[in-house]
Amino acid sequence: MHRSFIAGLGTAQIISWGSLIYAFPLLATPMAADFTWSRVEIFGLASLALAVAGLAAYPVGRAIDRGQGRAVMAGGSLLAALTLLIWSQVGAGWMLPPLFMLIGLAQAVTLYEPGFAVVSRRFGPQARLGITALTLWGGFASTVFVPLTQVLLDRLGWRGTLEVLAAINLFLALPLHLRVIDRPTPTLSHRAVAADDGTVRWVLRQPAFWGLMAAFTLYYALFSGISFHLYPLLREQNLSTASVVLVMTLIGPAQVAGRVIVAAIAERAPLRHVGVGTILALPVALALLLLPGGGMPALVLFAVIYGAANGIMTIIRGAAVPEMLTPHAYGAVNGLMSLPGSVCKALAPLLVALIWDLSGSYRPVLWLGIGACVPILAGFLLAALTPPPDRSIPPP
Repeated sequence: MHRSFIAGLGTAQIISWGSLIYAFPLLATPMAADFTWSRVEIFGLASLALAVAGLAAYPVGRAIDRGQGRAVMAGGSLLAALTLLIWSQVGAGWMLPPLFMLIGLAQAVTLYEPGFAVVSRRFGPQARLGITALTLWGGFASTVFVPLTQVLLDRLGWRGTLEVLAAINLFLALPLHLRVIDRPTPTLSHRAVAADDGTVRWVLRQPAFWGLMAAFTLYYALFSGISFHLYPLLREQNLSTASVVLVMTLIGPAQVAGRVIVAAIAERAPLRHVGVGTILALPVALALLLLPGGGMPALVLFAVIYGAANGIMTIIRGAAVPEMLTPHAYGAVNGLMSLPGSVCKALAPLLVALIWDLSGSYRPVLWLGIGACVPILAGFLLAALTPPPDRSIPPP
């Protein structure tokens, strides 16, 4: 394992996730107040960005399969810096939707999906080790950026905070991507491109593909809806701002702890078994938020279980394609699998905001999330119980 490669790419993941995902819930409230937007409107921007990211997943994966990972991810960090800077200067609300479409494109080319594709291309059959190592780094994004964003907000306001986040992407993430990712490789032959296309067509005929797609689609829609609203959801528990930030900050170390456990038992625990256990943990975490008078102990336990489950599921999502389907054409296959999930993930924050507007509470959202765990488990079991497919896929 090339430690400098994983360390550089992992640090860039912390920056990308922290500035493009985890900062938004904290920025949303003061920004909504300045533009006099409702909760539905402001979280609709996050949904728009995630929708664009989902639609871009497949072409981004194909580009990385063809050796363009360095240009894709470095260009993404540059785009992230520019869009965050422009966001900090926006003076009219009508400018925000097109800007967040660009932010969604930046997400598509900097977050885990392109990172996993770059790792898979570099390490081949050993991709699971690289993916696990990368997620260990990325798991610290919320731990670093939630308190950092709050400190910046308190001192600089939301516009000044965005300027700092833009600078971090420009002066840290961009050079890291340029330094650690391999330079472009020669253009692939027509035969290799045709083989990748044949792999995609073959995968679409596998029941395991559709089971995994259904499970990941629902899981990440649920996780997105909860995570983007986690700050106001926790405030609804009558917590102080400091307590909310503390609970949210615990999620990052819990993600890392879950991934460390999976890495330690990787040789003894099949991916299928780990996935089932992780899915079963999610409704337990959500139920802790429904406990009457649970207080901080229940919320801390929620953060630990919720974070660990997401941390482990990230590894499962990254390793499921090569271990349960095929190691070929990783970027294209993974991008295709994540496309509907990304679109549903984009709609989830908006749906949660609508439910909150109708009910005035997040409790219906939590009950809906617990119920959604049933079809998530069913989809994953369909893939887990399907006999392993023939790995020898001949070129078309």
